[in-house]
Amino acid sequence: MVLLTHLDTRNNAIMVDVASKPDTKRTAVASGKIRMNHAAYTAVAGGTAPKGDVLSGARIAGIMAVKQTSTLIPLCHTLLLASASIDFTFLPQTDTIETVCTVSAMGKTGVEMEALTGVSVALLTIYDFCKAIDRSMHLEDVHLRLKDGGKSGHYEA
Repeated sequence: MVLLTHLDTRNNAIMVDVASKPDTKRTAVASGKIRMNHAAYTAVAGGTAPKGDVLSGARIAGIMAVKQTSTLIPLCHTLLLASASIDFTFLPQTDTIETVCTVSAMGKTGVEMEALTGVSVALLTIYDFCKAIDRSMHLEDVHLRLKDGGKSGHYEA
């Protein structure tokens, strides 16, 4: 039988008590992709999208989302973050932009949700900035690539 840590003995939702856990360095990397038509891809790559610099906006939005994760995801702990970054890779063969969010902290709980939230909001921001050119964009393959630290140790997809 699997014990669900976010439920008490009466099946009420609770925030997991991490007070007795030691602080350790926590790192998580999440990624995802947005596939778009060639016109939108060219506009992002060339900096000519109608709403302005798409990737700068998406980077800022993703980092801001990382910092707001505990207000967006129920029962998620508020963390003192050490760093958060958003990086982009152009994949011209498929008119796709890969987005990677890396988050680290010293704390009692992991930063996986922060990395996943950051990459998701960065991708949504790209969609928002480009929807005037292409409403058929696809967000794809959002997943946790890596997590390190804490009791469960290292995970790599």
